[in-house]
Amino acid sequence: MNIRTARTMYAFALAGVLATAACGATTRENTPTTAPPPSGPAQVSSSERGVIPVGQELDVRLQSSLSSETSTVEQRFEATTVVDLMQDGRVLVPAGSIVRGVVSGVHRPGRIERAGSLTLAFDQIIVRGREIPMRAMATQVFQSGGIREEAGTIGAGAGVGGIVGGILGGVQGALLGAVIGAGGAVIATEGKDVHLPAGSMIRIRFDTPVNVG
Repeated sequence: MNIRTARTMYAFALAGVLATAACGATTRENTPTTAPPPSGPAQVSSSERGVIPVGQELDVRLQSSLSSETSTVEQRFEATTVVDLMQDGRVLVPAGSIVRGVVSGVHRPGRIERAGSLTLAFDQIIVRGREIPMRAMATQVFQSGGIREEAGTIGAGAGVGGIVGGILGGVQGALLGAVIGAGGAVIATEGKDVHLPAGSMIRIRFDTPVNVG
């Protein structure tokens, strides 16, 4: 991927985020795409009690930094859920629950493909002390700091919904200089390594149903 292609992908990704914030998200079959409300929990769309359905999206906060410059394949990492995941008025997955993942692919920038990338796979969630297998991939990446209105929302556990709302007031730095490519790969947009600092927000999508009870 050359610099021009990467920048074009970034422009399309940013346009999609702005369109979502301004007009509301569109919903594909079995795949909720709406952001959580700025000051409330996320909602499970499934009617099956205690089950996170395929296509459910959830925002998590990265607990350690990851980079295509230093990370290695099979490197483990952890993130925590940003908001409560609710179903029928009860908390299915509490905010602060641990989501574990592994770096499944690393690509360093080179002379031909000049954009670095990281592919992240999420394979376990811990709910009230219970370790539950899962499979999910990244769909969006957001910066955790420096975005207008975030201070008043993230501290209260409002999550990425608050960040999306703040993008209209501060586009610069809202995204991490990266786009999500095929298979959930996080790709740098300026022909260099992609860096995900600790605290970065990652929106993940479940690829298998998960029974959390």
